[in-house]
Amino acid sequence: MQAVTAIVLWGVLGVLAIIGQAIFRLTPLALHPLRHGNLAGWQYAVIGVWTVVSLYSEGYKGFQKAFAPRVVARALHLARHPRPLFVAFAPLYCMSFFHATRRRLIFQYVFITVLVGVILIVQALDQPWRGIVDCGVVAGLIYGCASIVWYLIRGLSGHPMPVSADVPEPAPTA
Repeated sequence: MQAVTAIVLWGVLGVLAIIGQAIFRLTPLALHPLRHGNLAGWQYAVIGVWTVVSLYSEGYKGFQKAFAPRVVARALHLARHPRPLFVAFAPLYCMSFFHATRRRLIFQYVFITVLVGVILIVQALDQPWRGIVDCGVVAGLIYGCASIVWYLIRGLSGHPMPVSADVPEPAPTA
């Protein structure tokens, strides 16, 4: 049981570390316009609306309903069917970067490509717009981390995940 828990924790905590690094890096940029108070009244409204939109779309729809339970489902699957190479790269396995269904792999790599493009565009924005966008992103990422922890606790308590682990079916034996 301890080996199973260790594998699950390695995978999930590794994912949380990757997301946490983004939160740590983006938070000062997100707070910059608020700290310097150089926003017009309508820009404060934009931050508020954008943060709510991000919490819903990124946090609730993206993380809570899909990514977070899948990360935990894949970690639990890996713990039940450990392969040394997969265990070594458990955080990437949990994020569906390999040993996933064809559909999941295509989705994951298209998503990460689009995400990198969006990041490059946002990095080119000047303040306060960069901070406004990052404020919503940080809020969504924090919500996402809380969702992952919630599903981790539920998964380790034996509750089934509401989504598939999206692992390929084993090849039939002859």
